[in-house]
Amino acid sequence: MKRVGMFVWNTFTNDARVLRECTALADAAYQVDLYCLNDGTLPKIEQHPAGFRILRIDRTPPLAGVLSRFRKRSPITLVAAIGVLVLIPWLIPVLLVLYLLQKSRFLRYAIYNSFGIVRMTRAARQRQYDIMHANDLNTLPQAILAKRQAKVVYDSHEVQTDRTGYGKGQGILERILLRFVDRTMVENDTRADYHQQLYGSRPTVLHNYPFYQKTIPAARSLHTELGLDHAEPILLYQGGIQEGRGLERLIEAMPSVTNGTLLFVGDGKIKTHLQRLAAESSARERIYFIDKVPLNQLPSYTAAATIGFQVLQNVCFNHYSASSNKLFEYMAALVPVVAADLPEIRRVVETEQIGLIVDVESPESIAQAVNRLIADDLLRNQMKSRAEEARRRYNWDEEKQHLLAVYAAVSAGTSLEVN
Repeated sequence: MKRVGMFVWNTFTNDARVLRECTALADAAYQVDLYCLNDGTLPKIEQHPAGFRILRIDRTPPLAGVLSRFRKRSPITLVAAIGVLVLIPWLIPVLLVLYLLQKSRFLRYAIYNSFGIVRMTRAARQRQYDIMHANDLNTLPQAILAKRQAKVVYDSHEVQTDRTGYGKGQGILERILLRFVDRTMVENDTRADYHQQLYGSRPTVLHNYPFYQKTIPAARSLHTELGLDHAEPILLYQGGIQEGRGLERLIEAMPSVTNGTLLFVGDGKIKTHLQRLAAESSARERIYFIDKVPLNQLPSYTAAATIGFQVLQNVCFNHYSASSNKLFEYMAALVPVVAADLPEIRRVVETEQIGLIVDVESPESIAQAVNRLIADDLLRNQMKSRAEEARRRYNWDEEKQHLLAVYAAVSAGTSLEVN
């Protein structure tokens, strides 16, 4: 039995792609250990029902308690610090460093991540694996440093060289580390073409499709939970509440939407900002927010929607080339979509005729598409029927064969014809 050490830089509570990959490998008789992060509330070691083991790594540095008291400027800590300085003067530079750390969010973040990387690498090196699987660039160093004689699979979920909030250093690091990688996977053909232009080799395409369900998920009674009339259309955005996803435009579009309630399901950095915009909107009584829900419950929320939004903005190549999993989750629940005019998203929406493409920078364009779909029951039902057929093709049960082919080739040490 081949042993796999897989790495992901989150707590593995809502990572659908990694869950699907671990499940597929476990079903194919690979022994999988998934290394992820611990927020202090989760089990350190856990056996997943799908047949793989989860090992959570704590990033907290040894002096975290001291740093916390410094950030709070505790009088007791300050008095103690003065006493220590009198008795042990050489601690002055140490306390100076601690002070600088509590002032700098960047330094605190760097130190926590450094401890996480070292501990994750050390934990993986204590075991022997045949294959190391790094999900995204932020776990590739751990996979390489802990690999020993193992092969390395690099599973890039994002375009590392052109993402919002990331500098050129990501691309430089990726180019260096790719020398130690045996096989790379990316999400779609647009990204595979881009990777080939940058590095001269074409990676395997592994689409981010959901698990196939023979039956449509049962819809949650959101109308009752939100106190809405049962005839009220629910206009759903599910996913991370982050910049560059067109979420402000959805709120700006609502005054021009004649019928429907906008519902955000998820959490993220700009949630407070969005809630403030919603409170200032003339349509504020038709805008709701629900916190992030567990993965196994999300399909019931999706199935309750009348329309789903995937309005990613073209702010970087990572967004431009995306084929987000929420698009396929809407499809799986037979929910027509209002979607961004980006190549991979347009290809699916227009080929399968399951939604309308809009200008995501125009609230008027979004509102017009919503109003058209809500007013035209026939059009909406036709899209649902086409989604019923499309969901049979865009699903993980078919797509996982590409993952297993990569593993078979890596295990055998043979080349693989890319798809």
